[in-house]
Amino acid sequence: MNLLAHLSGTLINVATVLIGTTLGLLLGGRLPEKTQRTLLQTLSLVTLFIGMDMSGALNKVSGGHVPGVILALVALALGAVIGEGLGIEERLAALGDHLKRRFRGGGRFTEGFVAASLLFCIGPLTIVGGIQNGLTGDSSTYVLKSVLDGIAALALAGVYGVGVGFSAASVLLIQGGISLTAGGLAGVLLHGADPAILRNDPYVLLVTGAGGLIILGISWNLMLGGLSMDDKRVRVGSLLPALVLAPLALWLAKLIG
Repeated sequence: MNLLAHLSGTLINVATVLIGTTLGLLLGGRLPEKTQRTLLQTLSLVTLFIGMDMSGALNKVSGGHVPGVILALVALALGAVIGEGLGIEERLAALGDHLKRRFRGGGRFTEGFVAASLLFCIGPLTIVGGIQNGLTGDSSTYVLKSVLDGIAALALAGVYGVGVGFSAASVLLIQGGISLTAGGLAGVLLHGADPAILRNDPYVLLVTGAGGLIILGISWNLMLGGLSMDDKRVRVGSLLPALVLAPLALWLAKLIG
């Protein structure tokens, strides 16, 4: 397969985020502030559902006698310590502020960039879709994700502004990286098996569940944004190391027995 085949789903996803952002910018400025807040609250409720659905994957995995929810708790706790130590939340905000100054963005540029980047790049569709697209050229999973992200971008851009559109760069880097890596390892991964089997792999389930809990934090932040209570938001960025620690926690639990 050529490079375009590996990246086809990612490029579609980038396009829908940009289109959704453009429509949100065109429509958002014409809506009363009260309506914008209600739309943000509506998006937070849908995000809440997605997070709860993803976190339910923790009921399907265990490491020996250790339930998946405990493994996720350990990964999130350790991830929070590492994330705070590395200042991930502040670094994400600083990146958003840099882009805001560089491209003269206004309003809630940084909030929109960070919230959209995290929402679009955390979840099982990002992982499974990237591997599927990279190994086989099948972009169907990313096409589905693209539709969801496009709708979310429309709603977010109406409130946060153009910063949401810059999350397309995050989608390109992360999803494109997963797809290209999977394509490069096509000869040793899965041994010809259908990439869809990863949906039920215990390591993917644990990452999915931990990611779902993080998305619940995003939902909380979106709701607070709709209530003008941003100072009480969850520091979601600091929890990101948990997505790397979760598989390690499962491996150790299985090793111990």
